[in-house]
Amino acid sequence: MSEPVTLNVGGKLYTTSLSTLTSFPDSMLGAMFSGKIPTKKDSQGNCFIDRDGKIFRYILNFLRTSHLDLPEDFQEMGLLRREVDFYQIQPLIEALQEKEVELSKAEKNAMLNITLDQKTQTVHFTVREAPQIYSLSSSNMEVFSAHIFSTSCLFLKLLGSKLYYCFNGNLSSISSYLQDPNHLTLDWVASVEGLPEEEYTRHNLKRLWVVPDNKQINSFQVFVEEVLKIAMSDGFCIDSAHPHTSDFMNNKIIRLIRYK
Repeated sequence: MSEPVTLNVGGKLYTTSLSTLTSFPDSMLGAMFSGKIPTKKDSQGNCFIDRDGKIFRYILNFLRTSHLDLPEDFQEMGLLRREVDFYQIQPLIEALQEKEVELSKAEKNAMLNITLDQKTQTVHFTVREAPQIYSLSSSNMEVFSAHIFSTSCLFLKLLGSKLYYCFNGNLSSISSYLQDPNHLTLDWVASVEGLPEEEYTRHNLKRLWVVPDNKQINSFQVFVEEVLKIAMSDGFCIDSAHPHTSDFMNNKIIRLIRYK
């Protein structure tokens, strides 16, 4: 065992051996610690790598054991993939690909449940009719909520790549609102004729769009159609037992299932 080496990776300190860091000579770490690529030092003299410190533990453990060990509730596959790509440890790249296939197969059996709610809200706003002349107006708008639960985290990520909020003139993926990997709540409004764009921003009102079709969702019927389209393309089908037919037809509850 060679002498210990302390690394500062994104502010987190790790201590390991030089032989561990160079166990894959063709990797980025192998090049760095064999002298092929110059290394940076922090103020304490530790080797500094400006990458994610938390994720590096999985990289280092693979160097030690040649096994990719992740916790069962691991939710940062995208970040891990980017870090693995940076370090260019080929056996780790292959191990990650196998892990992703394994997780994908485990998610084949899945359930998707969506509960919908709708209400009418009155919005008051001013309209500029001429310079120095304003009038007060009001209009009713439809406000929608969708509470989505799925046992498949990957499906919710897929949904997040298709649906976008429109707010303050910009489109933003709903995936950024996905705080819980299995739950997602959407709140949006239908467009109101004559309501100035700045009023949506002032009242904190978001609209919902389907991308890349560039289609606005102004009703629950359209929302249900689009979600069904995305879900069925991912292997889901309508659960024949739940919910009750009247609830489904009234767009109150959507329950879909997927089998291997």
